[in-house]
Amino acid sequence: MTLTQPSVLSLPPSLPRLPPTGSLWRTDQLHAAGLNSRAIAALLHHRELIRLRYGCYIRASLWDKQKPWVRSDQLILAHAHGTRTTSNGSYAYSHTSAARIHGLFVWDADDLVHVLLRTRPSSCRLGKDVRGHTRPFSEADIVTVRGLRVTSLERTAVDCALTLNYRQSLIIMDNALRQGADPLRIQEMAEAVPGRRGVKNLRRVLENADPLSESAGETLTRELLQRLRLPMPEIQLEVISRAGRHRMDFGWKERRIALEFDGKTKYFDYAPTKEVLYRERQRENALTEDGWMFVRLIWQDLFNEESFKARIIAALRRRPEPHAS
Repeated sequence: MTLTQPSVLSLPPSLPRLPPTGSLWRTDQLHAAGLNSRAIAALLHHRELIRLRYGCYIRASLWDKQKPWVRSDQLILAHAHGTRTTSNGSYAYSHTSAARIHGLFVWDADDLVHVLLRTRPSSCRLGKDVRGHTRPFSEADIVTVRGLRVTSLERTAVDCALTLNYRQSLIIMDNALRQGADPLRIQEMAEAVPGRRGVKNLRRVLENADPLSESAGETLTRELLQRLRLPMPEIQLEVISRAGRHRMDFGWKERRIALEFDGKTKYFDYAPTKEVLYRERQRENALTEDGWMFVRLIWQDLFNEESFKARIIAALRRRPEPHAS
């Protein structure tokens, strides 16, 4: 008996076609392209079109292949595109929306669109996917990034620390400082909001922020070491071997223990290339010859505190700090 492959379901020949160019449209743009409300409904039903928010749509084939964090950015762009003809542009994107536009590391946050406004309109006017904020601001707090009005790096980091939890806001603050945010300006902003909800978190974040962290994972690793009261290593420790100069994520130099986080990108799908893996092996082999021991972490390790602590303590016990002669 011959087995045949199941036939691929094809779209109905009567299904309306999307415009050949572009991927993001407002309702009025689809109407102008000859698609009435019934046609739009049919395209949505057959998943040729995705509604991102009221009055704004995206081509489904593009949406389906986007990473989750790209989709988060896309929702902000959809809001900007959708309000282009209905807003006077006096608002600015803020909080995690501004952080995403700036390209900061945003971890475990919602996909709401956050906007900063002079006055608070009704929630119905903003939409269910938009959160409005009215903490006073001046135009000095606003910059233009990717063609959008957003809060500055400093204002963004402060706003996030006032509203997010400690680990979320520490990641954003580390990265903002690494991107060049002015620490003095941030300190001035923190001093200007005494007694405000979230200010204790903001001060704690400022006390522990470090621009040397190169990824969200490195920030979370440092936070976990501090919280578990483990001996703190040096951050971005530089050493030299026969293979050249190397920089470790963390290292206890006197003990020759390196702590490496294997997730250098912003998010959770780090996949090193063969070339990167080869260079890493060569580097590690050279350092191992010099007596270094490596403890490697992946994302999942950061959420198993008992195992994390046991591994670090075991490594430190195997390599006690040499006594001064």
